[in-house]
Amino acid sequence: MIDIKKVKFMSKKRVLLLSEGFGSGHTQAAHALSEGLKQLNPDLSTKVFELGSFLNPIVAPIIISAYRKTVSSQPKVVGMMYRSNYRKPTNGIAKLALHRLFYTQALRIVQQLKPDIIICTHPIPNMIISRLKKDRIKTPLITVITDYDAHGSWVNQEVNQYLVSTTNVKQRLLDKGVSENQISVTGIPIHPKFWKSVDRNHIRSRFHLQNLPTVLIMGGGWGLLHEDSALSYMTKWRETTQLIICVGSNDDMRKKLLDDPLFQHHNIHIIGFTSYINELMDVCDLLVTKPGGMTCTEGFNKALPMLFYEPIPGQEEENCDHFINMGFGEMLTSNDTVDRWFKLVHKEQALVEYRKKLIATRDGTYSPLDCPKAVLQFM
Repeated sequence: MIDIKKVKFMSKKRVLLLSEGFGSGHTQAAHALSEGLKQLNPDLSTKVFELGSFLNPIVAPIIISAYRKTVSSQPKVVGMMYRSNYRKPTNGIAKLALHRLFYTQALRIVQQLKPDIIICTHPIPNMIISRLKKDRIKTPLITVITDYDAHGSWVNQEVNQYLVSTTNVKQRLLDKGVSENQISVTGIPIHPKFWKSVDRNHIRSRFHLQNLPTVLIMGGGWGLLHEDSALSYMTKWRETTQLIICVGSNDDMRKKLLDDPLFQHHNIHIIGFTSYINELMDVCDLLVTKPGGMTCTEGFNKALPMLFYEPIPGQEEENCDHFINMGFGEMLTSNDTVDRWFKLVHKEQALVEYRKKLIATRDGTYSPLDCPKAVLQFM
């Protein structure tokens, strides 16, 4: 039995944000939007749940673990699944299964928390709440699409408003039959701590970093940084380039790298999970990353050049194409790619001019406040 008393809202306008744990980006977006809303309106009360994990804490981790293993070992299968239902909304059988698994419990949560608005940052809770809206609740539902693509699984008739990353994603929803007045182009929400920059000297002192060209390498949380990638090759630059390698909560990967002589150098920093990625982005000159929607948007907001590696077929490929087309980087396909971009971060004036162009591109297309502002219009 769920103890709803532990998650009561305060007596303020209430926002319920629902996500799922299939990749960290969806939940990061929910928390980012939650914090952004409270920054703009401190009188709001927000709650964030990974709905499946909250309602079924035994089964959900098993499903998520199986998904991670599939992503790691059989990415082509993930791509086939993504494309098989790309154009159409999720079929009735899948929705019925979710309905039977979660309907009663999800309804109970909504009835007891009485949110003024519900926001979904993942297709699964989006389907569940849409089903509830058919006959049991009238709460407005906002769907935030957290990538630079619009899969059919996001589309439900009961959604009141879609908040999307780009005009291209808007067009893809229009092609799937969504009305234009239901779509707002707001960009993907990022945490308020990414809204402003921090002084580089302060960050270097905080993390014991040198004043050197610096590369931030992310994406090891799911074990997707392999020895056969360009990671080992990057260490050839360690005498003149600072490498910060963030492996998230992957302790096995962290220990493995720390034990490898290639990475035992004063200019190489191996870190686990950190809440200060925003500060590390402020001090780095190049970001090497998996092309997840959230990380790419954070790097975009910081006007960082980016190298993308091993995109998961489907939405990560779309994310990758979007930022490459905007001039923010390229796919990491060879050691030559590494050398070319590492040489750039050592050419101070060329890097300054390049980042000025990225800033102009960013400022012409994105403001991190647009997404929370759009939500507040519904309150």
